[in-house]
Amino acid sequence: MNRKLIFLDIDGTLTPAGSNVIPGSALEAVQKARRNGHLVFLCTGRNPDMLSPVLAYGFDGAVAGAGGYVFAGDEVLFDCPMEPDDFETGMRLLKEQGVFRTIEAKDASWGDENLGEFLEQAGDGNSEIVRWRKALSEQLNIRPMAEYDGRPVYKIVFMCSNEKQLEPAREALEKDYNFVVQDVAAHNCLNGELINRKYDKGRGVKIVADHYGIDLKDTIGFGDSMNDLEMIETVGYSVCMENGSPKLKEISSLVCPAVEEDGLAWAFEKLGLL
Repeated sequence: MNRKLIFLDIDGTLTPAGSNVIPGSALEAVQKARRNGHLVFLCTGRNPDMLSPVLAYGFDGAVAGAGGYVFAGDEVLFDCPMEPDDFETGMRLLKEQGVFRTIEAKDASWGDENLGEFLEQAGDGNSEIVRWRKALSEQLNIRPMAEYDGRPVYKIVFMCSNEKQLEPAREALEKDYNFVVQDVAAHNCLNGELINRKYDKGRGVKIVADHYGIDLKDTIGFGDSMNDLEMIETVGYSVCMENGSPKLKEISSLVCPAVEEDGLAWAFEKLGLL
């Protein structure tokens, strides 16, 4: 069997949403696939700091920050923070419209101080909402926005009540930045990410495949939400979790059970990776 290059989203795919703990069946599948010669990468919206607890389980590298920072082992393959002027414009326009913001540098994250209060009003049904709620309640390395120290930022995560609040920022930045809005909105809470059009998870997949000289037909991607779209469209074979976005399931090669239901192990077995 040809060596495969496997890309795994974290929240809602490799781990239950908001968790850093990989279920035993999924971890065993990843480890066995790597022993069989396959390469397994994380492919996530998380920055390197937020994905580090999961990376510690043993992976070959990661497409981090939704593609803005890519590394294989200790080698950095791609590094593209936001332009400072764009960052300042986006932050100002979002704040003026009452949008709640979280910003991610390579090794730290900051959130608006009243974000926790806002999320308390939001319902479940979205892995990103669950992750940020848990991250805030557990103080998972997300510092108050007042402590932001000016280091380069790769991504702005936004949460608001309606899309009209995003219009000024869209008008100013949409030419160069993609406003990725989740298609499963929790009650009274719309969330998404402001991501540089210079990169995405799909282009991150290509960077890693080129680095190893692996054909895209030998790549496999696992995801659950619309921020995995470009990865799912790029890989040779795509898998969406049963708990995932209906739109993503429609275009994926395979739908597998949720990770809590041993779905990742089931899919690895079905694809002959074990």
